[in-house]
Amino acid sequence: MSQKDDGTKKPVSETALDQRWKLQVFYLCFYGFMTQIRPGESFITPYLLGADKNFTQAEVTNVITPVLTYSYMAVLVPIFLLTDYLRYKPVLLLQSLSHISIWLLLVLGTSVLAMQLMEFFYGITMAARIAYSSYIFSLVAPSRYQRMASYSRSAVLLGVFTSSVLGQLCVTVGGVPFLTLNYISLGFVSFGLVLTLFLERPRRSLFFNRPEGAGDEAAPAELDKMAGGDTSGRTRGWREAVLCRMLRELGALARQPQLRLWSLWWVFNSAGYYLMLYYVHILWNEIYPTTDNRQVYNGGVDAASTLLGAGASFAAGYVKIRWTLWSELVIGVVTAFQAGLLLLMSTTSNIWLCYITYVLFRGSYQFLVPIAIFQIATSLSKELCALVFGVNTFFATVLKTIITLIVADKRVLGLSVHPQFYVYFGYFTLLAVVYLLAAICVGIQHSRRKQPAELALANELCQLPDEVPVQEKSLEAGAIQA
Repeated sequence: MSQKDDGTKKPVSETALDQRWKLQVFYLCFYGFMTQIRPGESFITPYLLGADKNFTQAEVTNVITPVLTYSYMAVLVPIFLLTDYLRYKPVLLLQSLSHISIWLLLVLGTSVLAMQLMEFFYGITMAARIAYSSYIFSLVAPSRYQRMASYSRSAVLLGVFTSSVLGQLCVTVGGVPFLTLNYISLGFVSFGLVLTLFLERPRRSLFFNRPEGAGDEAAPAELDKMAGGDTSGRTRGWREAVLCRMLRELGALARQPQLRLWSLWWVFNSAGYYLMLYYVHILWNEIYPTTDNRQVYNGGVDAASTLLGAGASFAAGYVKIRWTLWSELVIGVVTAFQAGLLLLMSTTSNIWLCYITYVLFRGSYQFLVPIAIFQIATSLSKELCALVFGVNTFFATVLKTIITLIVADKRVLGLSVHPQFYVYFGYFTLLAVVYLLAAICVGIQHSRRKQPAELALANELCQLPDEVPVQEKSLEAGAIQA
């Protein structure tokens, strides 16, 4: 009877868990989709430069926009730590409140200071993205990480695409003013705050909130080997805390060539990528300063670039090459292509050509992102993977802040948008040269290692004619004796 009870209860339990998993997937994907619906986002720059706000291009380029980089730099590390310590949901609430603050300031603000404060809140929302991307790992079983990450990423991309298309349709087809579009965005982000309130708050997180006895399991077994010897029995002070142990291991992990290469790509290329992203709308407005809002196609271009980026990310999963040999060459070729696109953006007076180069630039970057993620994460534990990406993002933000301070800030060079894009072209050209030189060095090292192996094989082949008759004679002798 008890066996029958066990047999009937187990499927019910499994069914309940399966239903819970499906509900979590649906709600998180719906949340990720809806929080991306901000149809006015693609049109913030023309809104600031247009009749609604009437800021000058110098104010937007050299006074307002740089605050975004500075605020992101200031809040990135605190939010990274608070996300894990507070178990995700409070940081997601902060992100939703910051989104509401952005659109309230866009609608009601009239001064440069108000727009700088808007950019400050924008930096908070960008830093808080880590909360959503890591939230999923604390709710589902490890066997479902890959599927959940895929679903949530697809939902976010679909939300960005839908938001851009909706904004473009409102402007071009509906003739909706930018101010009205911002009111619509304010409504959507307010709904996003309501959705955030119903998120489940996890009981655990990666670093600070771990189950009892899980402290030693936070770092993988190979870390103990690197540290050398058994650590049991030692006094566990702050040096043995999970984060401290992992930070010590980052030095050892930096010796791995592929992890080091793709981490450097993440730092240097993402810094240049996001600088282009921050200022490209100002460039479009300078190339084509139309007063007719119906002829502003920022939303459609953002939608096309999102779609191409999603396709490039998907295609990257099917690229099968020997990455230890070809990584530097692939990165160098893609970076050189990006440098050419930036030069074209800087020199063209055709807005449609500028749109196309922007779409191609974003697609080429998104093509390398999943490859970098795989190359970095393939040999790391979940906790170390999160830490490595956090460190990479931090250094990329530091570099981006330094470039912004020197190039864009009015207190230093204060360059207008066209000279800035020449600087970004030079930056990517330098990166491409370094990557291609590294590819040549890797090729030379590979050929040198290959030559001794080929000589050894040739020597073995040369000895075969002398050895074969001896073997044949021994076989004949054995046959005679038999």
